[in-house]
Amino acid sequence: MSTPAGDSPGWTAADIPSLVGRSYIVTGANSGLGYQTSLALAQHGAHVVLAVRDLEKGAAAVESIRAADAEANVEARHLDLADLDSVREFSAGVDRVDVLINNAGVMWTPRTLSAQGYELQFAVNHLAHFALTGLLIDVLAAGRDARVVTVTSFLHKQGFMHFDDLNGEHKYSRRGFYAQSKLANVVFGLELHRRLRANGVPVSSVLAHPGYSATNLQSAGPKGMQKLGLKIGNRLLAQDAQMGALPQLYAATHPEVESGQFIGPNGRREQKGYPALVEPLDAARDRGTARRLWDLSEEMSGVYYSLPR
Repeated sequence: MSTPAGDSPGWTAADIPSLVGRSYIVTGANSGLGYQTSLALAQHGAHVVLAVRDLEKGAAAVESIRAADAEANVEARHLDLADLDSVREFSAGVDRVDVLINNAGVMWTPRTLSAQGYELQFAVNHLAHFALTGLLIDVLAAGRDARVVTVTSFLHKQGFMHFDDLNGEHKYSRRGFYAQSKLANVVFGLELHRRLRANGVPVSSVLAHPGYSATNLQSAGPKGMQKLGLKIGNRLLAQDAQMGALPQLYAATHPEVESGQFIGPNGRREQKGYPALVEPLDAARDRGTARRLWDLSEEMSGVYYSLPR
């Protein structure tokens, strides 16, 4: 059974402290969990950069947030996580950030390659966020109570690292490679925590997952019967995006959150509920897997951290 993450298992966005003077970047912020996260942060006084692939949709999200809160300090900037050149371009324009929320993702897509030729789910969900974090780590270290929040999924527990076939050239499963990318998120978040602490860098690495939350993630990638099944599941079983965003909001804002923690819903099978401390798959803690993934991620992305293990 999950342990409550804070004073009460019923923590909500209303409990977020004042964020005036703090700066956040949220990837995939124009809809779903990213939008709800950005809205809540802005409503509590933060400056929020919505990092989005489609600037037109990003502008609409900014307008919607400002309609909900006329004082909202928000802006949209272009970031295409399927292209590492876009990640570098975006990062070069960031001169201040306190918290980076690696939220964006794709799910159960047909086998597709990124601009650099990597399997899309691994490239977007893990590799681009690995690169983005590395490119911004020095800027983050200059921030106040700096954090990296990496958003994963309870489906990481079904994941396996296909190190000999990361691009799915020999065998590809939409669901399997999604689970792999979410496992990579967890392995990365925990290893980042270890390296930050070992090197005395004043940045926290925190993991979060939304449980089973109804967003457009389930409709954008899956096709056919999978898409239909998820549509029915969203109606019957899922919680809404506002509830699903609570774990990452807790991870990003609660003053008692510690580096290395993992926040998810406190309900049955971690599918629904309020923010609580949860545990990752045991295999995600394996140091050998972490070193191998880290080294491969640096090589594939061309982004090398100054964080010796």
